[in-house]
Amino acid sequence: RMETMSKQEIILRIEPGGHVVRVRLGMRLLEAAARAGLIVDTPCGGAGTCGKCRVRFFENAPEPGEADLRLLDPSDIGSGWRLGCQARLEEDAVIEIPQASVFGGYHQIQTTSTAGNNRRAEADIRKQFLTLPPPTLTDDLPDLMRVERALAAETAEPVVLEAPAGVLQFLGKHLRECAFSGTLTVRGTSLLDFEPGNTVEDAYGLAFDIGTTTLVGVLMHLVSGAEMGVVSDMNPQTVFGDDVVSRIAFASRGAAELSNIRACLLGRLRVMVRQLCEEAGISTQHIYAAAFAGNTTMQHLLVGCDPASLGMMPFVPVFGRGLTLPTEEFNLGIHPHAQARVFPVIGGFVGGDTVAGMLATEVCSMEGPVLLVDIGTNGEIVLVHDGRIRAASTAAGPAFEGARISCGMRAAEGAIEKVWIDADVELGVIGNVTPRGLCGSGLIDVCGQLLKAGMLAPDGRLLTDDALDAGLPPPLRRRMRLDREGKPECVLYENGGRGICLTQQDVREVQLGVGAIRAGISILLKQEGLVPADLAHVLIAGGFGSFIRRDNAQRIGLIPHEVPHEKIRFVGNVALSGAKWAVISGDAWREAEHLARLADHVELSQDPDFALEFAMAMRFPGDMRD
Repeated sequence: RMETMSKQEIILRIEPGGHVVRVRLGMRLLEAAARAGLIVDTPCGGAGTCGKCRVRFFENAPEPGEADLRLLDPSDIGSGWRLGCQARLEEDAVIEIPQASVFGGYHQIQTTSTAGNNRRAEADIRKQFLTLPPPTLTDDLPDLMRVERALAAETAEPVVLEAPAGVLQFLGKHLRECAFSGTLTVRGTSLLDFEPGNTVEDAYGLAFDIGTTTLVGVLMHLVSGAEMGVVSDMNPQTVFGDDVVSRIAFASRGAAELSNIRACLLGRLRVMVRQLCEEAGISTQHIYAAAFAGNTTMQHLLVGCDPASLGMMPFVPVFGRGLTLPTEEFNLGIHPHAQARVFPVIGGFVGGDTVAGMLATEVCSMEGPVLLVDIGTNGEIVLVHDGRIRAASTAAGPAFEGARISCGMRAAEGAIEKVWIDADVELGVIGNVTPRGLCGSGLIDVCGQLLKAGMLAPDGRLLTDDALDAGLPPPLRRRMRLDREGKPECVLYENGGRGICLTQQDVREVQLGVGAIRAGISILLKQEGLVPADLAHVLIAGGFGSFIRRDNAQRIGLIPHEVPHEKIRFVGNVALSGAKWAVISGDAWREAEHLARLADHVELSQDPDFALEFAMAMRFPGDMRD
């Protein structure tokens, strides 16, 4: 029996750090690493096409597969390097996962916003300190009615309370242990708790932005509306794929897969909740509410809804209206009778994070046409004009997240995030360390700066040799060269080898992303009979949008070049801001539902002009305002 077990289980040791895990024979290395708390970076979703999940086997390396042979040098393969997404564990092994292959090591996660900082706390949760007369033979009112009478005396209004069975079971015991003096916790007309002492100020809620890549949680004080703490982490579901399409495919395989991908997220949320409470010095039992905002797929996975319908035409969500659920279904370890609010969905892939962003920015109260754009793998676009709301989602692709870019990476330490071109190229690198790659904001910068310098043509061609202007400074001219396949590239950083380069294919990926977003903007404007110059406000949302520069974003056409700079505002993580407001205000939650139902979901692919608009938007406008 022991011999049979040993053949079904292997031991994996992961360096640096000496993590040791026991896993079943044949398990994928990605899953084994995740069990050790390490998420391997797989921008391609584990398809074996990006080559950015390199790991090294010190012993018992598996035979290289087709993807390994295609993407790794023969000398590296001989030294034990393999693609982590392709490797399966057949024997005990010791491996190295280098920092460059670890997902989330030093990522910048946007947790702040310029919207929604002055919200008034009007939470549905109310706490009241009461001293009740104990029962006597002449005053034998039942315990719950005794509580109602005392609360009515405090509020000068008649009170009738409901109580869950779990509260009624211990109400009598708690009242007598407290000598009929303590703090009542009520949500609306529902009694949640009676506890000793005066804990009126001890009322808290949680707000979460459930992103495809990142998670951000905030602890809110329900009485004052103050922010008590913030914590951020990477979404561990990336082990099942970097994008929503791959996660939909995984979760749709069956009940076990859906349960696994949901449990993965909930486990990380529980850790974040404990961290928030420990840092703030509060009890988890004093958290009575939570609000969650995320894209349609993330919210379905959060509540355990089968997302299969989102993976096929016409991409229909299971739920549209916001959900109010008992948090015991999420097992977050907070008060057993707390409630969770999951934001309403507009339609298709325009989800709760977009609704939360609309709520936080108060787009409907702004004068003139307002455009709200959340730039990411799925770009959400909202146009508000004359009381109408049009909302759309466009598949911008993962280029802005660093995927499908030859030297691309996410916004982590070592990522080039800013580029300036004058007499030569200057780089801004996260962490002020040696550059390791190019992240989304740096990608936009370099394309915009190359356009300005005449090194990139409006049609997307990288220029070399005679195609370059004769007056271009020699250091810049030397950076434009042909790669080993005779295709043009721009050298951003030379480190003795190939260095960090922008390739012609990289530029094409940028054009695809820009084209999708600009085409979406153009379609919404056309449907409202507007042109970009009519826009009174352009709000750029999301963590990524907070780091881009207006000039370069407009040069490549990501933001309409006709919009003056003063009308463009970066509003940060408005999805989180909307969730924060919804957890402290019942009115805000109801407004979110109103906004979601007021908005018209626009399916861009059904517009007859979309293909033409997309093709036109693939061309970089350059400095058209000059």
